[in-house]
Amino acid sequence: MAERLQKLLSQYGVASRRQAEQMIESGQVRVNGEVARLGQRADLSCDRIEINRQPLQARHRPTQHYLLLHKPLGMVSTCADPQGRPTVLSVLPPSLHSVGIHPVGRLDAYTTGLLLLTNDGNFTFRLTHPRHDVPKTYRVRLEGQVAPSALDAWRQGICLDNRPTRPAQVQVITRSSNQTQVEVVLQEGRNRQIRRVAQALGYRVLDLHRTAIGSVRLGNLGAGAYRALSSAEIEALLAEPSVQSAPQLSRLRHQ
Repeated sequence: MAERLQKLLSQYGVASRRQAEQMIESGQVRVNGEVARLGQRADLSCDRIEINRQPLQARHRPTQHYLLLHKPLGMVSTCADPQGRPTVLSVLPPSLHSVGIHPVGRLDAYTTGLLLLTNDGNFTFRLTHPRHDVPKTYRVRLEGQVAPSALDAWRQGICLDNRPTRPAQVQVITRSSNQTQVEVVLQEGRNRQIRRVAQALGYRVLDLHRTAIGSVRLGNLGAGAYRALSSAEIEALLAEPSVQSAPQLSRLRHQ
């Protein structure tokens, strides 16, 4: 059955759906010898698809992997970095470097904690598309004693980029004379949102750590370690009426 090229490429672990769209737009993908166009459909049973002149073959569909990584400080949420910084692939064995594994969303280099990795483009699309609103939980350490009025403003939403942020759950964990630690639960993912909101409210983020995505928690997994998601965790992340069941899982488990 013919499917959109970007969806097909993501299913075969070539790239996430958004990355596949960029590859198509940049002319890296051909269908039956012709440069592909965005939105084009193809069927591997009768069409020849090439990525950078290399054929994509139906029998080479990779095992799908779903991993949870504890991203350490300084690691970048990409598969390659021109500055030579450690990437999310640097902690994985070489056997997983060529099957299309990529991060589901991003954490900046100075943010630590839970980051999901997969080579299932549909899984990535489901968790990163704005309409799905998967909640993400962060532990944030702020400089100074944060005023109750600032916390209330954060909860209600403030204006960023000429539009308000969605209401957030913000709860104080600890206070001291010069620091406040809060837990923040967001249901949107604007670029550097927590840092920018804190700055707009007059506070500096000292450290930022993601502890959960939906009901999936980081737990006591050490920094730089990873593990496979369980079938129950995948089902929980994908839980909505349109999703029929969790995909076939890899048996890989590393910590």
